[in-house]
Amino acid sequence: MFGKHITLFTIFGFKIRIDLSWMILAILITWSLAQGAFPYYYKGFSTTTYWWMGVIGAVGLFASIIFHELWHSLIARNFGISIKEITLFIFGGVASMEEEPPSAKAEFFMAIAGPIASLLLGVVLYGMSIIGALGNWSQPVLGVMSYLSSMNFLLALFNLVPAFPLDGGRVLRAALWSRKHNLRWATRIASQIGSGFGIALIIVGIFFIISGGFINGMWLALIGMFLQNASKMSYQRLLIQQTFEGEPVRRFMQLNPVTVAPSTTIDRLVEEYIYKYHFKMFPVTENHTPLSCISTREVKDIPREEWGQHTVGEVAKPCSPENTVTADTDAMKVLSIINRTRSSRLMVVDETGQLVGIIALKDLLQFLSLKLDLEDEALESRRGDMRGQMSAERSA
Repeated sequence: MFGKHITLFTIFGFKIRIDLSWMILAILITWSLAQGAFPYYYKGFSTTTYWWMGVIGAVGLFASIIFHELWHSLIARNFGISIKEITLFIFGGVASMEEEPPSAKAEFFMAIAGPIASLLLGVVLYGMSIIGALGNWSQPVLGVMSYLSSMNFLLALFNLVPAFPLDGGRVLRAALWSRKHNLRWATRIASQIGSGFGIALIIVGIFFIISGGFINGMWLALIGMFLQNASKMSYQRLLIQQTFEGEPVRRFMQLNPVTVAPSTTIDRLVEEYIYKYHFKMFPVTENHTPLSCISTREVKDIPREEWGQHTVGEVAKPCSPENTVTADTDAMKVLSIINRTRSSRLMVVDETGQLVGIIALKDLLQFLSLKLDLEDEALESRRGDMRGQMSAERSA
């Protein structure tokens, strides 16, 4: 979902990170407030004042989103769900959960906490603006407070839309989950609704663009595209987690992997290994003990004319937790490492450090595809049997 990010600070044990895409949004918000909204509603201020109002308004919105996500995280922690970081990006913020909620009750309270927090913050800011108006506070201060109050109300209401993975969609999933006690079914229904809502936003956005409201239409369309993609990814993530969680690597690894000697030259590696086996990574071993690994990344760093002058041992990367796992490692952890390192293959070793296999992303994905196909066919078969039984009962 995210690109490069910066960690700003830590609060209550949660890292607050900012995705570089947020910088685009912060600049756009500051500019629109300083050049559009505040001059329109509050006349007679200097250009400098409007810009200060814009900056403070953008920072206040930044703080409001953190406040919203922080309450999600605090409630999640109360239910034993691990959340280590909150990331702000161009479409808002997200608390990164390492696992699904343990129950529908936990899902409900964690989801509803954010909108309630935003509503309460909006009420507090609105009350402060009334007190400030009675106390003759400066108009720029009142203007920023009024803006932030409105934005918190809007943030709460938008997130209550029952479109997964928005908070309202998570509340809907909690209700469906509680009803049938089937998290996968509840997630599929909620994600379909979320995807449909995203498509609706895209259509409305296109209508706005055609009608002349290019900026508003573009934002609606982009938000719709994000929601549609996020809803599908959330469902896929659940399927992956349910399939692999608790499964050891040994169930999926390839035995007797192809290895390379450290004395092998790079040109031989390319011709006799990479082009022959079509793998992007090979273990470098001596007497079945992995010394390092060599991948196409290291090969590409060497000029083509120098391939015959360098050996694998010179450029290979040493064994580390980034490229080596044990046979008992949870498959979900392997997927996390692959996602973080952008590697498609990892070495598998036993308790003595001997190489016993290779775990490849394609093997995990193939198993996932086969399992989902078989389960979907079995589910359709059960549904057909139930429909046949119901028809027979009606005939009788």
